[in-house]
Amino acid sequence: MNSFDVVVIGGGPGGYIAAIRAAQLGLTVACIDEARTAEGKPALGGTCTNLGCIPSKALLQSSENFEQASHHFGEHGVRVKGVELDLQAMLGRKDKVVKGSNDGVLYLFRKNKVTFLHGRGSFGKAAGEVVVNGETHTAKNVIIATGSNPRALPDAAFDEKLILSNTGALAIPKVPKKLGVIGAGVIGLEMGSVWRRLGSEVTILEALPAFLGAADEAVAKEAAKVFAKQGLNMELGVQISKVAAGKGVKVDYKGADGAAKTLEVDRLIVSIGRVPNTTGLNAAGVGLKLDERGFIAVDADCRTNLPGVWAIGDVVRGPMLAHKAEEEGVAVAERIAGQKPHVNFNTIPWVIYTSPEIAWVGKTEQQLKSEGVDFRTGMFPFSANARARVLGDTTGLVKFLAHAKTDEILGVHIIGPQASEMIAEAVVAMEFRGSAQDIGMICHAHPSLSEAMKDAALAVNRRALNI
Repeated sequence: MNSFDVVVIGGGPGGYIAAIRAAQLGLTVACIDEARTAEGKPALGGTCTNLGCIPSKALLQSSENFEQASHHFGEHGVRVKGVELDLQAMLGRKDKVVKGSNDGVLYLFRKNKVTFLHGRGSFGKAAGEVVVNGETHTAKNVIIATGSNPRALPDAAFDEKLILSNTGALAIPKVPKKLGVIGAGVIGLEMGSVWRRLGSEVTILEALPAFLGAADEAVAKEAAKVFAKQGLNMELGVQISKVAAGKGVKVDYKGADGAAKTLEVDRLIVSIGRVPNTTGLNAAGVGLKLDERGFIAVDADCRTNLPGVWAIGDVVRGPMLAHKAEEEGVAVAERIAGQKPHVNFNTIPWVIYTSPEIAWVGKTEQQLKSEGVDFRTGMFPFSANARARVLGDTTGLVKFLAHAKTDEILGVHIIGPQASEMIAEAVVAMEFRGSAQDIGMICHAHPSLSEAMKDAALAVNRRALNI
C-alpha cells in the first residue's frame, strides 16, 4: 500500500494536467488510467488524445489537404494531376500523431515525478482509498477525472463497424459511398466534413429545428449556407423512429413536416451527445453524490459531497471541453495546495474545426436579447480582409457584441479561416473586461486575418476602416 497527497483517477486533459500541477506544487501524486493502444501499451491522454480532439484534427487536416490538392491548388497556379487518396496512410499518420501525444504525457509524468498506475481505478471501502489492479492506495485527496462516453440511440448500440461512435468514425477502413450522421453538433459536423472531403455522400439528421442553436444566429446562418454549398446534406427537426443494421444501415425517421422518410447508408455515425463516465468507481459504495443526469455533484470549486474528493471535466457540470477540464484541473490542484484560484466559465472559448472554422466566446446576440441587455453589434466580413483574399479563403465574418453604455465586450463570434487561433484575442480582452474600443485601438499586423478583429471591434462604434 502506497500513500499519496493526491490520487487522480483518469489521465485525460483534466486528469493529467491536475496531476502535473499538483506535483509542481510539491505534493506526492499518482495518476490512474486504463487506456491501452492496439499493442496493449498505456495510452495516456484520455478520449481527447486517443479518440477525440487530436485524431479528429489530424484527419481534418489531412482531408483538407486532399481537398485542396484535388480542387483548389489550380487557383494558385499549381497544377496537380492524378491526385489519389491513400486512406491507410492517412489513418496511419493520425495514429502516429496520437502516439506522439501519448508519449508526451508519459514524459511529463516522469519529468514532474508523477507516479503513473496503469489500470482501472475505483474507490475502496472509504473515500480515501483507491484500488487499482487489486492494490489499495491511500490518498489525502482524490480527483475524479474519468470523462464521458458517447450516448447511443435506444435500440441501436454502437458496433463500431456499421453504427459508429466517435471511435469508429475515426477508423473507417474504406471511404463509404453513403454516410449518415445523426447529430449536427461538433462531432457530427467535423466527422461529416472529413468523410465528405474524402468522397462520401454525407447526410446529417438533426433533431433540433435550428442549426447550431448554441452559436450566434449570424454565424449559424452563414455556416448552414457554406456547408450546404460544400455538399453536406442536412435535415433539421427530424425524429428518428428506427435504426436497423444489415449490409448497411437503414434509418427510419419523420421529417420536420411530419412525413415518414428513410435514409439508407453504408455506415452511420451517431453523435447525439455524451454521458458522464462513473461506471466502476464504486460511487454508491462510498456515498459519492450524483445529480439527476448522472454527473458527479460538485460546488463552484469542484468539491464533491465527500471530504477530500474532487471532480473535474466531463464528469461534472459545464461544457464538455478539454480546455475547460484543464482549467478545472489546475484550479483544484492549487486549492488542495492552499491557493485561491478562479475559473471564469464566461470566457471559455468554443471551437468547431470545420472549414471554415467556427469559434466563439461569451454571449450570443439571442442570449443578450433574452436577458434584456442593451448592446451594440459590429461585424466585418473576411471578403474585405486582404490576408483572407491572399489565402483564397474569404468565407465568413467576425462579429463583436459590446455593452451599449460601457462598450465592454460581451461576446465575439467568428466563422472563417483560423478562427480557432483568432478567438484567443477575444478571450484575453474579455478576461481583462476590455472594451471594443480597446481592440480597435490596438495595432494589428498588416496583412493579417487578425485585422478582421480590429475592424469588427471598430464597427461596434461605426468606425470600421476597411468596409
